[in-house]
Parts: sequence; C-alpha cells; structure tokens
Amino acid sequence: MITKQDSRLMRLVSRFLKYFLLMLFGFAVVYLVSVSFGASQIVAMLLPIVGDWCLRLGILVLCLMAIAIILESVR
Repeated sequence: MITKQDSRLMRLVSRFLKYFLLMLFGFAVVYLVSVSFGASQIVAMLLPIVGDWCLRLGILVLCLMAIAIILESVR
C-alpha cells in the first residue's frame, strides 16, 4: 500500500495554522481572565495592537495555505 506524503510546505503551513489558532485561543483566555479581574483598561489599550498583529498573521497564514494547496494540487 502506497501512502502519499505531504510536502514540506504543507507540513509547515499546518504547523503555522496550529500555533496561530493556539495563540488566538490563548489571547481569548487571557482576555476573559483579565476582564474578570477588572483589568479592562489594560486590555482596551492592548487590543488594537494585538488585533493588528493577529490580522496580519492570519492573512499570512491564509496566503501560505493557498500556496500550499495550489502546489499540492499541481503535484
């Protein structure tokens, strides 16, 4: 039985996606804990910065996923 192996790019993209989603989950947990302890002013200051970073990293991961999917389908 022959199994198809994913390319290095696909493994790299899946690793990036995994850590990106874990980072988003971690930020959500930190946000909920800080709001429950009454540190909403600090969160309000940091939210635009973190939001910009998450948006840019999300776009980068989506572009890498698109490239990996196109290359896998061509292969």
